[in-house]
Amino acid sequence: MRRPQDIQKDEMSMTVLLELTGVFEGIASMRIAEIKNQVLQSTKFFNSLWGIYTQLRVDRDFSFGRELDNPQVIDKDLYIVITAEGGFSGDIDQKLLKLMLSDYNPDKNDIITIGHHGAVQLAQLGVSYKKYFKLPFRDQNINVMPIIREVQQYRTTKVYYQQYVSLMVQDVKRIELSSAVKQIGESSDKSEDVISEQTYIFEPSPLTVAAHLERSMMQIAVSQLILESKLAQYASRSRAMNAAHDKAKESQGELHLSYNRSKRAVKDERLKEIINGLKQTRMQSVA
Repeated sequence: MRRPQDIQKDEMSMTVLLELTGVFEGIASMRIAEIKNQVLQSTKFFNSLWGIYTQLRVDRDFSFGRELDNPQVIDKDLYIVITAEGGFSGDIDQKLLKLMLSDYNPDKNDIITIGHHGAVQLAQLGVSYKKYFKLPFRDQNINVMPIIREVQQYRTTKVYYQQYVSLMVQDVKRIELSSAVKQIGESSDKSEDVISEQTYIFEPSPLTVAAHLERSMMQIAVSQLILESKLAQYASRSRAMNAAHDKAKESQGELHLSYNRSKRAVKDERLKEIINGLKQTRMQSVA
């Protein structure tokens, strides 16, 4: 049987792990609340832009805010995959990459990965990607313009992201970026103000203003997809830390029980030695 001192050291280590998993779980829950509030604020701003854009756009084509004098695009589909920056998000990144790779054709698609964990996993799988961006640490004022400039070079863009369903359920999704912009906009309230060339002056032209609005709305849409992914990642992390916390608590209980049994075994052994010593002393005195 192990010595009580050794078991006690393991129990103390498990106590530290128990405290750490509890802290990580609490931080993840706090970040979930913060991101939810940020998504609501950005949605309100997006709704204002969508109301202006729908009245300016005379056709149904979404041109991704490209420059009017440079309409040439790469004849490929761009895949953007949003993963975690670290490895504490459970197995949701693996599910996301599996979904993306089921559609991937290197001759027809280029990949941009957001998040270090996704870049590492793609490299391990031997899948090349065009660019890698770090997952934004902040949840406000996210600069996605470098990503938007990449999007404008391609025919279409599909985003693979993680969706927050509930604290215990997270899913993986894919959506075309233009569809994501339209879905957010069509769910907004219609503007009561009539915006046209008769009521407003647009410089240098309504099409240029519409292109600028497209870029702005894409920035918001991509930012929201990133926030949605971070929301799912924090929920997955919270769930993983909760499971680790429960496991650590169970192990701590088992170690504490083993420690008490070991202490009792040591005491019993010493008691036996004392009794045996007394017996020998009595036998010697009788002799």
